[in-house]
Formats: sequence, structure tokens, C-alpha cells
Amino acid sequence: MDIADLLSFKSLVAVTVFAVLAAAERLRPAARRLPDESRVARNLGLWVVNAGVSVAFVIPISAAAAGIDHGLRPAWLSGWTGLVLDLLLLDLLIYWWHRANHKVPWLWRFHAVHHLDRFLDVTTAVRFHAGEVVLSAIVRAAIVIAAAMPLSSVLVCETLLLAATTFHHSNLRIGARVEAMIARVFVTPSIHWVHHDAASRADRDANYATILSLWDHLFRSRAPGRRTADFAVGVDHLEDTGMIRLLLRPFMRASP
Repeated sequence: MDIADLLSFKSLVAVTVFAVLAAAERLRPAARRLPDESRVARNLGLWVVNAGVSVAFVIPISAAAAGIDHGLRPAWLSGWTGLVLDLLLLDLLIYWWHRANHKVPWLWRFHAVHHLDRFLDVTTAVRFHAGEVVLSAIVRAAIVIAAAMPLSSVLVCETLLLAATTFHHSNLRIGARVEAMIARVFVTPSIHWVHHDAASRADRDANYATILSLWDHLFRSRAPGRRTADFAVGVDHLEDTGMIRLLLRPFMRASP
């Protein structure tokens, strides 16, 4: 499968997972609330902006980084072995990058746009500030260059990342026993909703893992809470705003 095929496959997986989970969470919602079309439009609007940013910046940055061959990647890091190790390394990087976005004030200015959403569903998974998207691509490029990763590894990781993020932000109700089994390996909605706790800063500064749930256990950042039907999400004392203000928010002096 060449790069063009991988890009097409990534897009197909992203749209399919989004559509399936969007339908499933409406049939089996974990939390019920009145529809908010303005919120959904705002989140999807940010997705459109980020799609343009991805084409203009993220894909070229990733392709350029993957095109640098310094000859230090061992021969055994090829095929499936190399792909699996690359995915583990990238998922670990995402964990620490996510953690940095909560600990470094100027990074939080961008990441807060994601957390200001007052409800979680599949549209929250695509609600990110374009600045965070570009910064993430630059940070990831450094690891891609250091490990001499092929672009195929990056695209497969992005595909899994999109699927995992859509899943664990979804408002899908899953049986406790089934979710507990999944959570042994992967991040589930019950785990990640705690990360969006509106009232608890301690819970918000925990549960950073994106694909594999083991990182929070390994680095002792797992919060013990679980989501409930009346779980309040967002950032306490801060209100969500329109899309333009969200895009400007990181650059506003009063932005906490």
C-alpha cells in the first residue's frame, strides 16, 4: 500500500468510525441532554479549519520529517516489528505531549479550547485549536526524524489516533463489564471523561493516555473516578464561546 492509499484509508477509517459512533451514541447515550446545534456546528467548524491546516502544514511536515534518512535506523526495525515499535513510541510521545499541554501555561492556552466543551460526544474528538495541531506536528516530527520512521508508520498511527480519540470522547453507553475489559488495554469513555471533569483540577490533570491505557498506570497519572450520567464536563468558571473567539482565545491577554 503506497502513501496515497494510506491517506485514503486514513480518511475512510476516520469518517466511518465517526459516523458509526455518532449513530451508536444516539441509540445508546451514556448521558442525555437537549440537542445543542450551535455547539455541534462550532466543533465541526474547528474540524474543517484543522482539515485545511492538516493539508497545508501537518502532512508536509510529517512527509519532510519521514523523508530524512540519517542511516541510523537498524535493519531489524522494518516490516511489522518496526511498525509496532513506532506505534508504541508515538503513542508514548502523545501521552507526554498531552501532559505538557496541561502543565505548560502557554500550551494550555491552545489546549483549553478542547476542554471548554460543556458536553462530550464524537464532535469533541475533532475540537482542537489549529495552533495545537501544528505544534503537535512539529513535536512529532522531531521523534520521527530521530527514529527515522517511515511515513507509513506516522499515517497508521494517525489513523489509530483518530479512531481512539473518537471512541473515548463518545457519549456511547457501554456495559460496565465490557468496558472494564477494553480498559485493560485501550482508553475508554469512562476513563477519558474523567479527564474532562469540570470541577476537579486533579482529575483534569490525569488520564492523559490516548490509545493504550497502560501509560497512565506506568507513570502514575490515572484518576480513580468514573463517568456518570450527570457528569459535568468543561472547565469550572469558564464558558464556551463562538468559534472565532475560540480561535483567538490563546492570543488574548486574559486567556487563563
